[in-house]
Amino acid sequence: MKRAAVLIVVLLALPAVLSAYWTDVMTAVVIYSVVALGLGLLMGRVGLVSLGQIAVLALGAWVAAKLAFATGIPFALVLVLSGLVTMVLGTLVGLPALRLSGLYLALITLMLAGAITVVLTATNFPNGGPGFLSHTESSFGNPAVRRPAIAASDAGYYRYTVVVAALMFGLALWHVRSRPGRAWAAIRQSEPAALAAGVNLTLYKLWAWALVSFMTGVAGALLAGEVGKLYTYQFRTSDSILLLAVVLMGGIYSLWGAIVAGALFRLLPALLDNWGLPADLLTILFGVGVLQVLLTAPGGLAAQVPQDLARIRRLVFR
Repeated sequence: MKRAAVLIVVLLALPAVLSAYWTDVMTAVVIYSVVALGLGLLMGRVGLVSLGQIAVLALGAWVAAKLAFATGIPFALVLVLSGLVTMVLGTLVGLPALRLSGLYLALITLMLAGAITVVLTATNFPNGGPGFLSHTESSFGNPAVRRPAIAASDAGYYRYTVVVAALMFGLALWHVRSRPGRAWAAIRQSEPAALAAGVNLTLYKLWAWALVSFMTGVAGALLAGEVGKLYTYQFRTSDSILLLAVVLMGGIYSLWGAIVAGALFRLLPALLDNWGLPADLLTILFGVGVLQVLLTAPGGLAAQVPQDLARIRRLVFR
């Protein structure tokens, strides 16, 4: 009941009180919450570390952009197709996870992310105009990625994004509470023990990569509709490291942690810019936040804040 009330407030109340700028910021927060959700599933549920999620997001965004420019299919179908194409490509990227783990897997995925960014830049990857091969470096002249008819306005697209994100969170929750979730928990605890218990390590690791890549691809399609035009500088490899930091700070064991991570990744920079503070301050804040999580709060802010509030409440009423 509480979750439904929160969803209604987010859908109806926020767009009515926010300006166009802050509506766009909140749309980005929702989109990156889905990206953080995928990385949180990999790390918190399966025990796999990826530093390539921003590259997967870029793939989903570009696939959606070309489908939207070159075809007339509905935007909802663009979302699904972008997720499916990215799922295949992301699963191929996740093949090293079958043999590697920990720092080695993180380095491999980071190098793959950098390679994808280099390829997108070197090949002048198409980003707009008619057909599948059109490219432009100008912000003018070509139409933006079309949005669905029911969400043409900024407020309407924000609500559309929230609904799609809620579906992605529901999909993740269903997996966590079903057989794949139990298999992932066993793999995270001990791969030899999971193998002895009859868990197919290859199947469930690839399943996790496929699910996360699908959700990230859908988020990329939403991002394409939100920004209108795509350029490689929007998907910096260094953002993958920042994404890892905010996911750790938000909480990798809780779905709510993904929402906190999305706010840290997109809302906090907008607030600092609005307050006239330097952007470099983010690096310091995120560094201190990661240290604090590693030392005192492995569950992140999603677990620590309710515990701290409960302690304060006990002290007050005592």
